[in-house]
Amino acid sequence: MNSLHIRGGQQLNGTITISGMKNAALPIIYATVLTGASCTIDNIPYVSDILKSLDILEGMGATVTMHTRNSVTIDTSNLVPCTSSYNLANEIRGSSYLIGAEIGRFGKTRVARPGGCSIGGRPIDLHIKAMEALGAELVTENGCVVGSVPDRLVGTTINFDKVSVGATVNAILASVMAEGTTVIENAAREPHIVDLAVFLNRCGASVLGAGTSTIRVRGVASLHGCNHSVIPDMIEAGTYMVAVAATGGRVTLRNVIPKHMESVSIKLREMGVIVEETDDTLTVISDGNLKPVKLETAPYPGFPTDMQPQFGALLCFTKGVGTVKETIFESRFRYVDELCKMGAEIDVSGNVALFHGGARMTGAPLESTDLRAGAALVIAALASKGESVITNIETIERGYYNIVGKLTSVGAVIEKEEKKETSSDELCRRRFG
Repeated sequence: MNSLHIRGGQQLNGTITISGMKNAALPIIYATVLTGASCTIDNIPYVSDILKSLDILEGMGATVTMHTRNSVTIDTSNLVPCTSSYNLANEIRGSSYLIGAEIGRFGKTRVARPGGCSIGGRPIDLHIKAMEALGAELVTENGCVVGSVPDRLVGTTINFDKVSVGATVNAILASVMAEGTTVIENAAREPHIVDLAVFLNRCGASVLGAGTSTIRVRGVASLHGCNHSVIPDMIEAGTYMVAVAATGGRVTLRNVIPKHMESVSIKLREMGVIVEETDDTLTVISDGNLKPVKLETAPYPGFPTDMQPQFGALLCFTKGVGTVKETIFESRFRYVDELCKMGAEIDVSGNVALFHGGARMTGAPLESTDLRAGAALVIAALASKGESVITNIETIERGYYNIVGKLTSVGAVIEKEEKKETSSDELCRRRFG
């Protein structure tokens, strides 16, 4: 099993360039299915979830051409619906977007129920209800979501009971070529929803109001290809911001949108960290003397659940007691047991955790349980004394491109030990050597 070896106690200083956002690139990749044409997407992150998605489309007949590690052209003109790989689709959460894309273009779908990180229940019932409201009929059959459109997709009003990024994406994908206008109420407002709308509009769609809680989609007869550059990854940027706060030092992050980072920057400033902004950079300055805070996860523009584990690790290095309330996923505190191996003192009751800062944190053998939990363990290891070894790092590589190289460039002592080629390694090697 591959592992990360980290010797903690080193300040971080220098510059890190942030990659494109995985959670923005995934819906855009599947949205290319709707165009039936050639689309070039730049600033994609070269991570396993993206590579698996490209493999899914290629296996369905799309032509996928990698120009560089961060630029790809996808031609879906010859894509055959209902032929996606069960095994690949079952491994990643983002494959759920293929359901809306197939329904929107072909009026039928067959996709394995999606996988992804084990952080709690992530049902797709809201996705299905949205597409059924448009006129689709969907059932679960042999582990797959199978659907068809008996008549035609017709615009309607979709009112979500709760905010869901994935359901908002699928509602948009299924409705862009429906007859009439679809109104999506209580829509997710995340930046990657906006980026998807920008991409689709460049392809000839009419998606209005993305970034607000009400989105209006005016159906069009067809779409065409376009060129698009994915927005920077706000969660990757936030992870490195927290790492600098924990270790101390000064690091400038390039290729960021500071507006997207506001909830993270506010909390770090409350903790005593300096965060300086320009149009497309953030500089984080920390002396390691941190104050505890209270935080509660919420849909954007609230505090992101995908940053909760990283801040949990950071709270272990404060002077006092910090509180985290998780309102999105019920199993997002699985990383706590690993932090306790390092000496952390944490009490968890339901969806609330108390982090007692000031405990002596030392290196330990650790296991990453999911993508963001793995990031939290990396942060804790960087700020602790001694050496930590983190296993199951394929979960981390799902969403962080070149994390070892980026951290090494700013002074971290971190190495990847490769004992076997993981599916992530194999995908990267086969795609671009």
